[in-house]
Amino acid sequence: MTHHSRSSSGLWKIVVWDEDFFQGKKHEFTTDCYSIAEHGFSTVRSCKIESGAWAGFEHCGFQGQQFVLERGEYPCWEAWSGSNAYHVERMCSFRPIACADHRRSRLMLFEEENFQGRRGELSDDCPSLPALGWDGSAVGSFLVRSGAWVCSQFPGYRGFQYLLESDSRAGEYKHVREWGSHAQTGQVQSIRRVQQ
Repeated sequence: MTHHSRSSSGLWKIVVWDEDFFQGKKHEFTTDCYSIAEHGFSTVRSCKIESGAWAGFEHCGFQGQQFVLERGEYPCWEAWSGSNAYHVERMCSFRPIACADHRRSRLMLFEEENFQGRRGELSDDCPSLPALGWDGSAVGSFLVRSGAWVCSQFPGYRGFQYLLESDSRAGEYKHVREWGSHAQTGQVQSIRRVQQ
């Protein structure tokens, strides 16, 4: 199986450890890691994001539950998984989020699949779509005009996370199943921009 690697140009750096609280085996990355097992790890137990924004994944090959990792420290799995709908005690692959641009992000959301039905547009974080007037809890499709966004299942950025990027799929997410390999519901009630 082949996989695509993005060049780093010094924009991204993640340091990972195989034990909690930055202990044990350590490795630095400035580009995609398709499988942490290729570097002698069974999983990542803690990490520090020194530059850029990263997408972490539960399984190898950028599959499973997604985690958005922005600059800072993640001393244990609860730090990146604590607000998700279920706790994921492993991270086995990760990659930079190349299109993250917190200042110039724009997203369109649609009530139905294939960009149909009622629509809305965001250029700022939204901790509660219902409070903004979005009826119901479901979103059918997204069109990411610029930047990278994290959609969360519940208000306050809780529950499952779905990463939507303007440089992936031409920014078009026509169906729930295109939001990620773990996407099972169109329930989205909060959305925020990824910070670079």
